Amino acid sequence: MNWSTRSHDDAGQLAEAVAAEIDAAIDAALRDRGEALLALAGGRTSPPVFRRLAAQARDWSRVTVMPSDERWVAADHPDCNLRQMREAFAGADGLRWLSLTPALTQGEASAAFANGALSTCPQPFDVCMLGMGTDGHFASLFPGATNLAAALDPAASTAAIAIVPDPMPSAGPHPRVSLTLARILRSRRLLLVVTGDDKRKVIERARAGDSALPVAALLAAAHPAAEIHWSP
Repeated sequence: MNWSTRSHDDAGQLAEAVAAEIDAAIDAALRDRGEALLALAGGRTSPPVFRRLAAQARDWSRVTVMPSDERWVAADHPDCNLRQMREAFAGADGLRWLSLTPALTQGEASAAFANGALSTCPQPFDVCMLGMGTDGHFASLFPGATNLAAALDPAASTAAIAIVPDPMPSAGPHPRVSLTLARILRSRRLLLVVTGDDKRKVIERARAGDSALPVAALLAAAHPAAEIHWSP
């Protein structure tokens, strides 16, 4: 099934709609399987969504959240996605967290820790929420990375991969560990959440087949429940 698109009047409406989608998916997972597993994006668009979710009364101890990608930094570093997510989810008492990186990162970025952690949660994500940059990257699958083709292989058996962006982004200039496209596609529901006219144009280019944009591989993949949420 092709990706559907929902447009919202502003970022507030977008956050409300995305939070409602994730909220419903969590409730369905808890009802049907007794637990929920979420992979969620970092970035500026995400915290308002997370704060709305955290305000919902539920048994958060049955919900596990992990970042879709992480910077190769210590857990207490300001650029750590998981740290930012924890802050936005303050109040969701009992929520379980799964990290893609060790608390203290040393040496070159490695996906060994992430793949070990993910092996404990082999089930599909109930929701995978992704953002996107103006260069067409999603999660941390940046154009120019030497192993991008492996990361975008929809048949790959690897769940996570270490990525060194080239050039290094000015925001969060660190090596990364990211979910692979293959692991992302193993989600019951996929949400791509973007704001701004510049990113809308990137989506249009990707849908037209611009293979230089990593997100083109995501949008070309068949998925039964994939949706783009956009606002100015």
